[in-house]
Amino acid sequence: MSFVSPYERLQAIGLTPQLLSSLPFPPPEGEAALMRVAEVHRDGLVLHDGESTSPARTRPALIQALASEADALAVGDWVRAERNTFGEWWVDARVPPRTQLARRLHDGREKVERVVLASNVDTALLVMGLDHDFNLRRLERYLALVRLAGVGAVVVLSKADLCVDLGRRLRDAQTLAPAGVGVLALDSLHDDVPSQLAPWLAPGQTLVLLGSSGAGKSTLANALCGEAVAATGGTRRGDGRGRHTTTVRTLHPLPGGACIVDTPGLRSLRLDGDAGDVAGAFDDIAALAAQCRFRDCRHEGEPGCAVRGTVAPERLKSFGKLVREAQRDSMSALQRREQVAQWKARSRIGRANIRAKRG
Repeated sequence: MSFVSPYERLQAIGLTPQLLSSLPFPPPEGEAALMRVAEVHRDGLVLHDGESTSPARTRPALIQALASEADALAVGDWVRAERNTFGEWWVDARVPPRTQLARRLHDGREKVERVVLASNVDTALLVMGLDHDFNLRRLERYLALVRLAGVGAVVVLSKADLCVDLGRRLRDAQTLAPAGVGVLALDSLHDDVPSQLAPWLAPGQTLVLLGSSGAGKSTLANALCGEAVAATGGTRRGDGRGRHTTTVRTLHPLPGGACIVDTPGLRSLRLDGDAGDVAGAFDDIAALAAQCRFRDCRHEGEPGCAVRGTVAPERLKSFGKLVREAQRDSMSALQRREQVAQWKARSRIGRANIRAKRG
């Protein structure tokens, strides 16, 4: 029986020579090991060594160091872990991720939190059901999310067997997708899913499934893995909305040497970037904006706007909404309070003017 080194095993879950050469610490040996984060829980982690998984904890110093930079360990991260005398694994260092998918959570008042979804991802499979889940405006958000992270994307329109107008919806998604982004329509229960996604499943590649609840992400993960690794469930009869069957992000090795990260459905998606970054994620609008008469054109009512009238109104409205969200999320709590105070003052002045006109 031939000996397989730990690093050969790790190649099966995405370790590349480039990543190995960029370690910020000496190659682990003895009771220490290089491992990949397969799950993140509130009270610990699950690590993968290329053959099996083990529970682990994170050193408080590492948690605090990452939190100070609005960062945290996520599924897909590579870490150094060491086993103590009790056989427990403790993570004390992280390899800086090549890519990182993150979103922002807003509590509706003053707190904005950055949440990392997955790290070291090569391709995001943006899953959208061809039933009640189909929504081009939501797809725009997901495409902007992966563009901001520097991650490749494939739009996967699931539940193709339930769609009565497959051709039109496929064309709509293809028109929306930027150059280089594939768009596929699949029936994950009956199609040969690994064959259709083969161009993105090369050994060492890591993919992540993103989409709303009930879109078919877990069904797709099971089809790619060749076994039931994720629970699946139906959708509500009235509106087609899904229920959360996946409750934690999980890394699954695939038979051909790639990995897939299954994720819970996202109820909301606020982009992790400033207004300039978000604007740049819309290639068509960014190219046209360079031709506007005014450099600070908002593409609303300004004269000489090269965008308005060329870009579809629905897409331009979605673009404006995302940019405004990014602007608000980038404000400090004091700036947000000042903005609210300005809005209230303008509202009072407006009401006073109306009362004055009515005499």
